[in-house]
Amino acid sequence: MDNSFAGGNAVIVVSSHVARGTVGNRAAVFALETLGHPVWAVPTVVLPWHPGHGRATRIVPPSDQFAALMDDLARAPWLGEVGAVLSGYLGDAEQAGAVAHLVGAVKARNPAALYLCDPVMGDTGGLYVPEATAVAIRDRLMPIADIATPNRYELAWMAGSELDSAKALATAARDMGPATMLVTSAPALMQGSIANLLVTEDAVMMAEHRVVANAPNGVGDLTSAVFLARLMAGMASEKALQTTTATVFEVLARTVKRGGDELQLEADPQSLSRPMAMVQMRRLAMAGGDRRA
Repeated sequence: MDNSFAGGNAVIVVSSHVARGTVGNRAAVFALETLGHPVWAVPTVVLPWHPGHGRATRIVPPSDQFAALMDDLARAPWLGEVGAVLSGYLGDAEQAGAVAHLVGAVKARNPAALYLCDPVMGDTGGLYVPEATAVAIRDRLMPIADIATPNRYELAWMAGSELDSAKALATAARDMGPATMLVTSAPALMQGSIANLLVTEDAVMMAEHRVVANAPNGVGDLTSAVFLARLMAGMASEKALQTTTATVFEVLARTVKRGGDELQLEADPQSLSRPMAMVQMRRLAMAGGDRRA
């Protein structure tokens, strides 16, 4: 993909690292590098595999060492190369402050840089991080984000209310603050489908695709990375939503068809740059002078 982002081409990705699998940094780094972005990858926790596969040893760097590493990056002579920061899963609550410090340093050096916060904290079964970590993400990182990519359950937890419709999700997204929010796992209008809901300052857009049964983990990590790359390439929000959703659906469907238990990005790199899958796009009407869905 031709990258026309004027603020720098490199992306700092701060998320989990697994030895086997395609979640966290393993998904985001591959996607961003395939799309032409140098990546500075920072592990917040190291695991042998996604805990959903069974018992997994967690190695979380001591908070002071993690903060020192992030401070090194904040003072790096190459910081001008960085056009964006993407944060995902955090190993503990104290890491949020170090991420915020790094984001501030990147933006001080490059005011055009973007910060995408993927508030990885939970799903249908509730929070799967300690509540203190979820609170730190909500209170320290979401307010400074240019873009956020929660799933519907994470947004509902942060909003403190049930969000069972696209309108409710859009209202909560506007109230939460980031100028651009892509809500994954949103309810679709078509039966048997699921949606990504994009809420910007002046529009609410939805991209729907059919539900893929037995989907492996890592879909949110991949969505965040691809969407960020699309925006850095200068793509309009609606097109970025459409092509990101098509990419993720295509990779997911092909992985499941092969029987994979992890996203198989290496088998479908063309899906990252030139997805062929069809998705249903909708612009949701906004009533009167209210700019919400």
